[in-house]
Amino acid sequence: MPLNPFVRRGPEPHMLSVSMTGVKLGDRVVFVGVPDAGRVAAIAAKVGLSGRAVAVVHDDESAARVNKAAANAGVLVDTEPGDTSRLPFAEGEFDIAVLDDTSGLLEHLSDADRAAATREIARVLRPGGRLLLIGGGEPIGLAKLIAKDPASPLVASGRVNALLEQCGFGSVRTLAEREGLVFVEGLKPRTPVTR
Repeated sequence: MPLNPFVRRGPEPHMLSVSMTGVKLGDRVVFVGVPDAGRVAAIAAKVGLSGRAVAVVHDDESAARVNKAAANAGVLVDTEPGDTSRLPFAEGEFDIAVLDDTSGLLEHLSDADRAAATREIARVLRPGGRLLLIGGGEPIGLAKLIAKDPASPLVASGRVNALLEQCGFGSVRTLAEREGLVFVEGLKPRTPVTR
């Protein structure tokens, strides 16, 4: 069916997330936490056939959502069952890790489990690899009027930045807070950090 030239299509809903990750052709990307399968597919589209995109899912329903979004976008995303404390990958297997905390994944973990999950993500990143955490920020628009919880306390308070630094990530910084999302980046050092 041809597109109607008089109907204007809206912007890609995940354009901000895609640009904030900085994913490029050939990158190896792991997604931890997949509350928005469309976001996973949009980011995974950037790796192309020479890269690799893998989503760690905790149940069959999550795997089905990711697979459907990937098929709709025409991209390949592998799904692997696992949890944040034990990722099913080798050390240094990925260039970028995207931790989507918009559903409060880290909020629901104890301090010790949060630290263990962060160290596990660092383990599967190559030296010099990047972690991009996407958290819930201040709601915008209509969502602001009906929101019960204005933002993720862990992300909004900056405690997540401190967590990343404590778990060995360097150059931790909040990149942006826009469209109801907060983007925090941490880099895995190229040489091991001794503590």
